Amino acid sequence: MTPQDYVQQKAAASGSSFYYAFLFLPPERRAAITAFYAFCREVDDVVDEISDASVAATKLAWWQKEVQQAFAGQASHPVMQALMPHTQAFGIESRHLMAVIEGCQMDLNQTRYLDFPGLAKYCHLVAGIVGEVAARIFGQTDAATTAYAHKLGLAFQLTNIIRDVGEDAMRGRIYLPLDEQQRFGVKAQDLMQRSYSEGFSALMKFQTERAHALYDEAFALLPAVDRRAQKPGLMMASIYRTLLREIEASGFQVLHQRIALTPLRKLWLAWKMQALGRF
Repeated sequence: MTPQDYVQQKAAASGSSFYYAFLFLPPERRAAITAFYAFCREVDDVVDEISDASVAATKLAWWQKEVQQAFAGQASHPVMQALMPHTQAFGIESRHLMAVIEGCQMDLNQTRYLDFPGLAKYCHLVAGIVGEVAARIFGQTDAATTAYAHKLGLAFQLTNIIRDVGEDAMRGRIYLPLDEQQRFGVKAQDLMQRSYSEGFSALMKFQTERAHALYDEAFALLPAVDRRAQKPGLMMASIYRTLLREIEASGFQVLHQRIALTPLRKLWLAWKMQALGRF
């Protein structure tokens, strides 16, 4: 299996909304974003799939060393072998990859966030930086597009947090800010026991309104000159925001199930943005 085959399989197997946006890119950009996304999946899977924190920490340290070696011309992992030919063309730097790893390391050391500013720092590493790299690969020409990419990445990550509240709680991780849980009378134990309440619904409504506001802020930040090039990100936004609305429509029934869109619906939303330029 070639490195290119490896990253293609890794990206496709994830079933992520990101994958559907990649399908509409020209070959070189598609190859670059697929390899970068596969890297993100690799390091994220370390945290999600390795239950022993010390083993996971050792694995992430290995990835840090692999990134350093890859940028020194000695990539050994197929993901890095697939990614490195694209780094210069699209301005992908080692600091970008190191930031993603740092975000995953936070998951090993921190399972609660006192307030939203603390959570936003984590989101910057695991989503904002990803958005920044993606924007470069998609064809960014205006420096102001970076601010849009970071804001959109934060909106995506908050959508993920809202969707995965129950799943994350069962893993011992709660990304809802502690001060906001307290404001709405929701305890960690309630989440772990999958206990719904008026307070939980109000808390989730508050989180959802914040995410919607971030989507709107991101769209307002996107320079007109880059709107066409950044269509893949807008496709993902269409898919993610539709998911957010589905969660709202369910009454925030996210503690006992993972609400998701079908692959066909994701493809339709991506195509509609590509062909018609609307959500």
